[in-house]
Amino acid sequence: MITASAADFVAALPDGGVLAGLDVGTKTIGLALCDKGWSFAGPAETIRRTKFTFDLEALRTFVARHAVRGLAVGLPLNMDGSDSPRTQSVRAFARNLGPLGLPVLLWDERWSTQAVERAMIAADVSRSKRADAVDKLAAAHILQGAIDALCNLPRQG
Repeated sequence: MITASAADFVAALPDGGVLAGLDVGTKTIGLALCDKGWSFAGPAETIRRTKFTFDLEALRTFVARHAVRGLAVGLPLNMDGSDSPRTQSVRAFARNLGPLGLPVLLWDERWSTQAVERAMIAADVSRSKRADAVDKLAAAHILQGAIDALCNLPRQG
């Protein structure tokens, strides 16, 4: 279920738990994980996209292996915050994650890939190594932004 807001996402997970970040591309899905206390996110793996049924099964396996409780899916908005055709595609992808039975938070991912690319270039990472790592690192960047914001929400009660 796609949550309407970050507060609804937190309400769906009163005990916290491991979250996964997804950077959904046309050819790959970058995956990241955070700790149960939502302090830090790190890259996990990259899934090569095929048919959605196979993508969903790969995600189901990943979720089960890491006891994931919720998903933060990067939403590629235009720079002015408006939707693009790519945004609509990711929204549809997120809606189709329903069979996983997890709350889904759509998170603004503007600049995530560029930030990761710049950091790797600054660290003198070779082009081929950057290509292998960029998607899962972008997912970690997305997830870190989401958990930083989620942890700073006012607590209900």
